[in-house]
Amino acid sequence: MSTKPKITKDLLLEAGMRILRKDGENALNARNIAAALSCSTQPLLYHFGSVEAFKDALYQRADAFHTAYLMEPDAAATNPMLSIGLRYIRFGAEEGHLFRFLFQSDHLHGADLRDLMQSPQLAPILQILQREANLTSKQAAEVFAALELAVHGYASFLANNAMPYDPAYAAGMLSLIFYGTIGALKQQEGTHHEETLG
Repeated sequence: MSTKPKITKDLLLEAGMRILRKDGENALNARNIAAALSCSTQPLLYHFGSVEAFKDALYQRADAFHTAYLMEPDAAATNPMLSIGLRYIRFGAEEGHLFRFLFQSDHLHGADLRDLMQSPQLAPILQILQREANLTSKQAAEVFAALELAVHGYASFLANNAMPYDPAYAAGMLSLIFYGTIGALKQQEGTHHEETLG
C-alpha cells in the first residue's frame, strides 16, 4: 500500500506561487491551496498556522523571484542599469498579479525608496554606476532613485492594465531619464564648483 506524499512548506509555497501568478492574491485561500495539492487544508495550517502567515512567507518567495528576474544576465545589454530597469518594467507587464502583491498590498510593510537605497544588495549596483558614469556615491544614489521612481511608475501602470507594453518606448524613456539625470547632476557640480571659485 502506497503512502501519500508529504506536503511540505516548500510544496505549499510553490502551489501558492502558481495560484498567485495565475489568479492573484484574492485566490490565495486555504481551500484553493489544498485543491492545488489534492490534500486537505490541514498541512497549510500545520506549517503556517494561518493563511495570513502563509501569505507573509509567500511574500518572501515572491520577492526572491522578483530579484532573480531583475538580475538575470543579459549578454546583449550595453548598460546594466538600463537593462535592470527594463526588466523591472517588463515584470509589471508579464507578472501583474505578482507585482501588485509585492508593491501594492499590505505585505510591503511600509518599506520605501529610502529603505531600498540602504539595502546591502544595492551597494554593488551603485558602485558599478558610480564607476561607469564617473559619479560620486551621492550622485549614483540620485541617478538610481530617479530611475527607480520612473520604472516603478511605468511598471505599476502596466501591472494594472493602464497602458500597453512598448519595449522601444520604455528603453527610450529610461535612456532620457538616465542620461538626463547624469547631465543635470554634472551641470550642478560644475555650477557649484564655479560658485566656490568665485
